[in-house]
Amino acid sequence: MSSLRDADPALRAYFKRHRLLDVYETLLCGVFIMCPEDPLMFLEEKIREIMETGLDGILWDACIDSSLRPKLKRISETYLHILFGLNDEQLMTEELCGKAWNFYSKNLKKLYFHEWMQYCLLQKNSRELVKQKMAVAAYHYDSRITRVVVQKWRAWVQFRKEQIALAALRIQKVFNDNLHKTILRAWHAEAQSSAKTKAYFERLVKVDQEEYYDKQDDVQYSSISETVKDEKSDIPERAIMQIFHYINLIDLARCAQVSRSWMLLTQASSIWTDIDFSSVKHKMQDKTVINILKKWRPYVVRLNLRGCSSLHWPSFKSISECKNLQDLNVSECQGLNDESMRLISEGCPALLYLNVSYTDITNGTLRLLSRSFSNLQYLSLAYCRKFTDKGLQYLGSGKGCHKLIYLDLSGCIQISVDGFRYIANSCSGIKHLVINDMPTLTDKCIQALVEKCQQIMSVVFLDSPHLSDVAFKALAECKLVKVRIEGNNRITDLSFKLMSKSCPQIKHLYMADCQKITDVSLKTISPLKYILVLNLADCVRISDAGLRPFLEGSSGTKLRELNFTNCIHVTDASLMKIAQRCHNLTYLNIRYCESVTDAGIEPLGNMTSLVSIDISGTTVSDMSLAALGHTRRMKELSVSECRKITDMGIQKFCQGAKDLEYCDVSYCFQLTNESVKALAFNCHLLTSLNIAGCHKMTDLCVQYLSGVCHYLHFLDISGCVHLTDKTLKYLSKGCTQLRIVKMLYCRNITKQGVLKYSAKLGKQEYNDADPPSWLGYDSGGGVLPLNKKPKTAPEKAKALYQNENKEAA
Repeated sequence: MSSLRDADPALRAYFKRHRLLDVYETLLCGVFIMCPEDPLMFLEEKIREIMETGLDGILWDACIDSSLRPKLKRISETYLHILFGLNDEQLMTEELCGKAWNFYSKNLKKLYFHEWMQYCLLQKNSRELVKQKMAVAAYHYDSRITRVVVQKWRAWVQFRKEQIALAALRIQKVFNDNLHKTILRAWHAEAQSSAKTKAYFERLVKVDQEEYYDKQDDVQYSSISETVKDEKSDIPERAIMQIFHYINLIDLARCAQVSRSWMLLTQASSIWTDIDFSSVKHKMQDKTVINILKKWRPYVVRLNLRGCSSLHWPSFKSISECKNLQDLNVSECQGLNDESMRLISEGCPALLYLNVSYTDITNGTLRLLSRSFSNLQYLSLAYCRKFTDKGLQYLGSGKGCHKLIYLDLSGCIQISVDGFRYIANSCSGIKHLVINDMPTLTDKCIQALVEKCQQIMSVVFLDSPHLSDVAFKALAECKLVKVRIEGNNRITDLSFKLMSKSCPQIKHLYMADCQKITDVSLKTISPLKYILVLNLADCVRISDAGLRPFLEGSSGTKLRELNFTNCIHVTDASLMKIAQRCHNLTYLNIRYCESVTDAGIEPLGNMTSLVSIDISGTTVSDMSLAALGHTRRMKELSVSECRKITDMGIQKFCQGAKDLEYCDVSYCFQLTNESVKALAFNCHLLTSLNIAGCHKMTDLCVQYLSGVCHYLHFLDISGCVHLTDKTLKYLSKGCTQLRIVKMLYCRNITKQGVLKYSAKLGKQEYNDADPPSWLGYDSGGGVLPLNKKPKTAPEKAKALYQNENKEAA
């Protein structure tokens, strides 16, 4: 009981009537003063005494011996009265009254002093405020005076400027009149002089053109009229020459016929330092190559003859006369042999880059390399099957190819362990190694190579199934920066562990279709700080459990490319973590990740760095496309086989993706002409479009494209059964840059129409067969009844994963 103030009035009356507070006070004072050994016994005795004597004569010191009674009462009975809310009276002593008076006096003085201080501060602030106002008033007065003076001065200056401008106009008019007269007199004299020699120069130019361009079999010439005006003369010559660098030889010859100024620009030596015959390889003959190289051989630095299969000894002889040649690509040149390489080696000692892939060179050529090309840095022997290990041994003889830093041995299945040992002895400075399509490549080959080639930074082993963790144990000593492996079922998590420990600078990891890689690998490489590219396509054991620690690791914020194609255990949780951590990601491929839904794609819409995304074969809908449209920088989109996507999703996406260049919406059966309309009207920079299998498309969609998308290079309309010959007409008129058109299973497009427009449509793939049953519709666009379909890529991956688990069990 803390207080009786709020208690029942009857209870309060009971306390007063029986004087319980006085009894408590007497007992407490007795206990405090007497301090008995047994307080309970003491209280019991005193209560009995009080009951015998009664309450009338009870005092506060009744329970205290007379010898111990204090002269002054230390406690007032009012304390208990206050405690129980019964303080009707209060006893005060003189001492307490004095203390109370002193306390009151001090508080009163303090209050008055505080108020006096406040008054003084108020007076001081008032004086400062008045002072500030006076200063502001003085400044305002000075400003007004200054403003008036400046306005008058400004008006005077404006008047003076007008007078000066008027005088300048009069002087300029007189000057221009005199200048025009002088120019007209000079022009008249020059016109008379040039009229006499104009015919001579035109005949000279025409003769030069015929002498040079007659060497091009497919170039047709027309005479240049005297009245032709160069409409492109406003373009700076520097810009025109830069454009000329990127066009092929035939187009360059056509540009030379536009005007005399363009013809002179095409003869600039800087344009002919880099000659690319591969772009017109089917039209190149020895005569053409010889004539061009004969004229420009002092300036040729880079020469590309890739795929020019019709060239023979005379062409290679002319190449040998290019003394300054540094970069030579003769890949797929069937006429190249050891004798041709002998000519080139004698005349081109400065060669740094040499590509002889897909040729018939033998050990003799490799011997020439070591003798004549001591500065060679890049060498490609890919798919050259006629040299042996003995030829590789020649690389270390003579001057040797000791400066070689790039070597491509793809498809050279004849090389044994000894051959790789010879390479290691001859070219210990190799940094970039490419060995693709080589089923004979084993761990011992890599060990023999790495034994002395300790500077290797980049390795590419595509379709080399017999490599294992043993090879990576050897490669881990080389401080790798880039690793690309595909189609290997022997590499395990141990390789990732080795790279994590020994290759802290690694940036590029491409380990596609390696079935034994699990989440442990991702957890192992999570501490690496510099990974920019990670490709684990078709690694079906990868799941969120491994991706989460990797994305939270040191490289999460630096990643630029991620590829988890067919990783069926990757879900929305990983995509949310990607959206949170990967702020620099530009490329994302989650193709056939069947566990991904709209909930995972929507956060990706906030990634402003994302440029390319592939979500084909997933269960996403229009909500995902609407979210991706917010990225603004999207240039590539692939949503093939996303059956839930409709026209509405494409329209929402295109409203934000104005810079889209590549779009694949194939086999999205719900799409109609409205989707293509949205793409055409919003994405004018579109260069590649795939609408194969969209059976609801008609000629109208192609009309939309041809009217706006003038940069279109690739178009796939296979399976669009409602398209007719009008499609070809629209494409030939509007899409003049179209290079590849696929028109498979287009029943309503006739062969006559294809032949008619073939010259304007570039490369074509066409047939008029009925759509195959796996497309799900017939030649009229009608939906076929559902049958048992072959397994898709995700289903095959899942089955493989389950079978491997059963075998392990």
